[in-house]
Amino acid sequence: MRLLFLTGQLPYPPHAGGALRTFGLIEGLHACGHEIDLLTFRDAAQAEMNVTPLTALCGEVTSAPTPQRTINTRLRELLLTNKADMQGRFYSAVYEQALQQRLQANQYDVIQIESLEMATYLAMIKRYAGKAKVIYDSFNAEYELQHLIYLTDRADVTRLPSAVYSLMQWRRLARFEGTVCKTVDHVIAVSDADAEAFRRLVPGLRVSVVPNGIHVQEYARPAAPEQIELGANALLFTGTMNYRPNVDAMLWFAKHVLPTIKAKVGDARLFVVGNKPHDKLDALRARQDIEITGFVQDVRPFLYNAAVYIAPLRMGSGTRLKLLQAMAAGCAIVSTHVGALGLDVQSGNELLLADEAASFADAVVSLLRNPTKRTELAARAQRLVETQYDWSVILPRLLAVYRELGIG
Repeated sequence: MRLLFLTGQLPYPPHAGGALRTFGLIEGLHACGHEIDLLTFRDAAQAEMNVTPLTALCGEVTSAPTPQRTINTRLRELLLTNKADMQGRFYSAVYEQALQQRLQANQYDVIQIESLEMATYLAMIKRYAGKAKVIYDSFNAEYELQHLIYLTDRADVTRLPSAVYSLMQWRRLARFEGTVCKTVDHVIAVSDADAEAFRRLVPGLRVSVVPNGIHVQEYARPAAPEQIELGANALLFTGTMNYRPNVDAMLWFAKHVLPTIKAKVGDARLFVVGNKPHDKLDALRARQDIEITGFVQDVRPFLYNAAVYIAPLRMGSGTRLKLLQAMAAGCAIVSTHVGALGLDVQSGNELLLADEAASFADAVVSLLRNPTKRTELAARAQRLVETQYDWSVILPRLLAVYRELGIG
């Protein structure tokens, strides 16, 4: 079987988010003997990057420069069109031409659109795809994510402009994502919750669930893990730190939760680990109880040495790969229900769930004060991720989708 993957970011190195998912799928399909071509974007920082592990898995890797949109362009589209912002995020004439050439020169069995942004090329794909099945592999139910962002923003009068923007984007995304779902041959969701959101958007829609996954053994705690000095009561959050839900989570936690924790555990300290920290986080840098690291080559030493991993997300859909990593690394976790959305977990079994600032703080404090409870939660979380979220378990679900479509 020959497949063409379309991605908005180079899926290497597979450190976070969409790159982790796409690289995992490509790696698994290659191991099954299928041929994969990749058409992607590569930004300036990646121009000279060695991506041999990726090219070894693909027949051809073609990249175009990541498009740069000005604020004026975005404002013009906001005011003069009814397009969602995501529709134009990864549009590039160079990429479009490369896609047309590839489709005209090759016969594919599957064309897999990785994330909603890449559906901006859907009209061209349908025109030149021939007999190929076109699959929308959603990272999130994006319209539902935007709805949650709107509900969060409107609850704070100081964020009224953001709420108005989110309301507009939610409605536009519902139209765009609905059209995409109706146009492709099949939709893949990463969770049952997202699948249900797609069915609400398009009643009767054919949608399959292929969860996010990781190679669990890559995160398993070694007998002698690398020691980094974080302190006895270190709290950890990881993720791409210009992603709006992550920024919101850290600002909310720092303002409303961490002070309550410190009143009870004075040496508690938060480590925010992830690349591209947003300017909105600059105000946190002056605090002695918070460290923002920026990009780190390997997140595992932080996972192994933190006392509690936190996921205080208030907006989102899909599933959090960061939680799978933390579970596989044997972390004790406190999350909101939104943060753990789509994962087959129960509060008090694999992690603790809390949504209000006071209850979230109490949950964290309870774990900081009880190492035995931390160990028990972590062990059950590890067992869950091993049995349900390792790529060896997940890839057969993708292959089943292909068979259902009459390919593979």
